[in-house]
Amino acid sequence: MSDSYELENNAIDGEDEMGSLNHSTVQINLGGLLKFKCDKKLAVMSELSLDISQYDLSEYDLGVKEELKPDVCAYLKRPLIPKGKNDLVRVSQMPDLAIEILSPRQAVDYLVRKINAYFELGVKSCWLVIPSLDEVRVFSQPRAYKSFDLNSTEIVDEVMEISMPIAKVFAE
Repeated sequence: MSDSYELENNAIDGEDEMGSLNHSTVQINLGGLLKFKCDKKLAVMSELSLDISQYDLSEYDLGVKEELKPDVCAYLKRPLIPKGKNDLVRVSQMPDLAIEILSPRQAVDYLVRKINAYFELGVKSCWLVIPSLDEVRVFSQPRAYKSFDLNSTEIVDEVMEISMPIAKVFAE
């Protein structure tokens, strides 16, 4: 894709390395709500590098071979750090929930392809959060989702059996 196309359409087909105020706020709000306000005990991480080097995800045209990084992800069982190591740079255990937050310059199509790849990797549930519309789409499988907006009281993820007040996700 040419740079002129991206500039004209104000969208990047790929990762947007520039954050935004709303994107950052929503990311922190979601992490806190998942960690401290859900009935489930979840291990919640932001910007965690998932090791995809053993998979061929070329059909999704994501432009990556080694790692995918969800904005927020959650595990029912936290990945273990192997004995003798202090940390993991890339995690091979896929999360149970992966959340992507649309940034102002990103293409929705890219994040939908990324969500489809997450499902192929074994992720159980994926959310696409669109801050400019105060909307969350909860995917239970590729192309199957429920939409929640500020007319909804709560976001409900039936696969993960979690719910949270949607207004708190977009609170300033």
